[in-house]
Amino acid sequence: MKNSATELRRAFIRYFEQHGHQAVPSSALIPQADPTLLFTNAGMNQFKRVFLGEESRAYKRAVTVQKCLRAGGKHNDLENVGYTRRHHTFFEMLGNFSFGDYFKEDAIRFGWEFLTETVGLAKDRLWVTIFREDEEADRLWRKIGVPASRIMRCDEKDNFWQMADTGPCGPCSEIHFDQGAVVPGDDRPNGEGDRVIEIWNLVFMQYNRDAAGTLHPLPKPSIDTGMGLERLVAVAQGVLSNYDSDLFTPLLTAIANRAGVKYGDNDQLDRSMRVVADHLRAIAFLMTDGVLPSNEGRGYVLRRILRRAARHGRLLGIVEPFLYGLTTSVVEQMGAAYSEVTRAAGTIAEATRGEEERFIATLDQGLPILNDMIGMTRAAGGTVLAGGDVFKLYDTYGFPMDLITEACREQGMTVDEPGFDAAIEEQRARARKTGGFEQVTARPAVAELAKRVGSTQFVGYDRLESDSVLRAILKGEQLVKEASEGDEVELALDATPFYAEGGGQVGDCGTLLGPEGLVEITDTTRPAPMLILHKGIVQKGTIREGEQLRLAVNASTRQDAARNHTATHLVHAALRDLLGPHVKQYGSLVGPNRLRFDFAHFRPLSSRDIDDIESTVNEEIRKNEAVCAEVMNIQDAVANGALAFFGDKYGEQVRVVSVESFSKELCGGTHVGRTGDIGLFRIVSEGGVAAGVRRIEAQTGSGAYTLMKKLEADVRELSDVLKVGQSELAAKTRKLMAQLKDKERELEELKLKMAGGSAAASTAKTVAGVAVHVQRTDGLDVNGMRALADQLRDKLKSGVIALGAALGDGKVSLLVVVTKDLIGKVKAGDLIKAMAAEVGGSGGGRPEMAQAGGKDPAKLDAALEKVFGLVEKALQR
Repeated sequence: MKNSATELRRAFIRYFEQHGHQAVPSSALIPQADPTLLFTNAGMNQFKRVFLGEESRAYKRAVTVQKCLRAGGKHNDLENVGYTRRHHTFFEMLGNFSFGDYFKEDAIRFGWEFLTETVGLAKDRLWVTIFREDEEADRLWRKIGVPASRIMRCDEKDNFWQMADTGPCGPCSEIHFDQGAVVPGDDRPNGEGDRVIEIWNLVFMQYNRDAAGTLHPLPKPSIDTGMGLERLVAVAQGVLSNYDSDLFTPLLTAIANRAGVKYGDNDQLDRSMRVVADHLRAIAFLMTDGVLPSNEGRGYVLRRILRRAARHGRLLGIVEPFLYGLTTSVVEQMGAAYSEVTRAAGTIAEATRGEEERFIATLDQGLPILNDMIGMTRAAGGTVLAGGDVFKLYDTYGFPMDLITEACREQGMTVDEPGFDAAIEEQRARARKTGGFEQVTARPAVAELAKRVGSTQFVGYDRLESDSVLRAILKGEQLVKEASEGDEVELALDATPFYAEGGGQVGDCGTLLGPEGLVEITDTTRPAPMLILHKGIVQKGTIREGEQLRLAVNASTRQDAARNHTATHLVHAALRDLLGPHVKQYGSLVGPNRLRFDFAHFRPLSSRDIDDIESTVNEEIRKNEAVCAEVMNIQDAVANGALAFFGDKYGEQVRVVSVESFSKELCGGTHVGRTGDIGLFRIVSEGGVAAGVRRIEAQTGSGAYTLMKKLEADVRELSDVLKVGQSELAAKTRKLMAQLKDKERELEELKLKMAGGSAAASTAKTVAGVAVHVQRTDGLDVNGMRALADQLRDKLKSGVIALGAALGDGKVSLLVVVTKDLIGKVKAGDLIKAMAAEVGGSGGGRPEMAQAGGKDPAKLDAALEKVFGLVEKALQR
């Protein structure tokens, strides 16, 4: 196909390579070491430090096709996707860049030549906008052949770019394309409608704006351009919507086939298919770059995108998980340009399916309630859903607010957002009051100490002992000149080998010895960025401000902590190798006695996974590889493959800890010299701590050895108790468990038989022609009560069954079943609520079956007797 997306992508790179540009691969959607960005949203993001003069590259000209996402923060197109022809969450940005090399004349020439000669766009359909004061740009566009009548001057809003309030900035020229009178809108740029659309922005960075707002010429002006591939492809292929280009038509066809509909036949269905098509691309690329659905940060944005696509699937008539199957279409289409998508295909499908299944449960509960709310509001003549009601749906069922808003929008209604916000704030206030939370403020004494003492130099990477001057003594909240035996103190020194708690690693302990006193240090903290405090108790004599002390870190606990810290790096690398690049650290605890590592993953690890991780880590330990630490520029570290984490703040210089080619992370903690120093690694447990977050707990060295000896002792004891050899333990245990299960089943069957034949404990009446069976079932658990209710329902064919059991722990269990022919008038949920209230409990359920608990067995008979009257009232309504 002429001007296909694949062809245009390649042509762009090829054109600029022929003009001396270095082709630079797309950076990830997760900006490395840039806490100001949630996602990469422009081609220039990876060159930001170059433009700021903080970094240099081996080339002066660059060309990229950059993966971008705009679905959170300042740049957020999510709500418009599907409703317009050109909004997307994920998109590709074509860009050429000059770092102090060529400037306006070449940038303008390159842009015009590529569009008119390489792509073949008609010159008479192109417009150019320039900054109103940019006479040079006006002259250069005329020089290249653009008529004055097609050059339009605009103000700062449209044609002046700046990175921030201060720093590099400059005028820009935008190239626009006239799609013709068939598209509604003005026949000139920046007007109403979509007839004339911007396709390429050329930014001329030629000034530096200072704090006073004054513009100063840059010594080396630069070029930053950006053009959306999706819009270029649509224009080049002569279609009026990005979704009609070959970037989207294969996906839309796959979605239409899955839904059993045809794209183009129905506006509402078309909109939903566009939403799904766009969001599938975002889902695939976010997961490829290591983002998984969660309730915060980037993971929450992905969750919103995926759940929005799933809801639009329902609007297409698809009620089961389906997105995971369509991710293969994205992989097939984009894999040639982005090989990493192909490598992550399995992870994308599996993680997508898991999130779909969780969301379907939410929708099944929440959608009927939302539809009822909309129906009742409309019946009352209203068009706004009450904020308090919306909050109940959000709070009770976890129904996302953005989906509530969109569902209302589709029905021509709105949400009372101020009322919703007020309900949210009221709940937060109650939580704060109930939890007794107080505002945490910085300790004034620590703030004063930090100003007075300044920074503490850490010297503990290569030594455990040093001499240092005692700069200050903090006793409680008071700065004192001296401290004596028994005093609890926090000490500030000019330098220390004690590691302060940070990066998941606990603080060091040890001793401080002075001319006349001894302090036992129990913890080391960093309450201010540059201040380290040593917490401890004066064990002997007196210490005084200004004295020189001998500092000694407890070598045993430091070495154990170092073993565990290096092991966490090995675990992280092993998890990424085994499970995929989506695995990333969510938190850790590194102490001398254990390690804990939280990481992103969408399912529990299997026994085999755990064995593989253990084996991999122990293999690295046996290799006895060198563990090296090096301080370098943050960008060099990331470029060399070091892992940096979103939310962490990094300085210009960072410390990189490497284990040969196996692991490389930014880390300020203490580590062993060689992996062999770890000795042994054993995983103690693996489990979930939140949706999409798993936790591994493990031990190393002597702790791992002690764990193994304990397990061996347990096995020997079990072998003695069961009177079998250790090799026969598993088979014997399975046999005993099978026998136990058989006995439990026999016991339950006996209880059920006794309950079913107990006429004394049951009462059956006919109420207005409906059979009502009420029975006490003391001794039966919930499963037994359900089994008995099934028997009675089969026997009655039509009727109401209410069962109640007094449990041994002073509690009550209730169960109500209504046959399907009666649920139009009698609902099990309504009956159970009234019964539960009688015994001091609560409950609910479906119209045909509901259960509840209570805490007053003495009123159980009264609760059961109440059923007859409740059924009679229900039948009279």
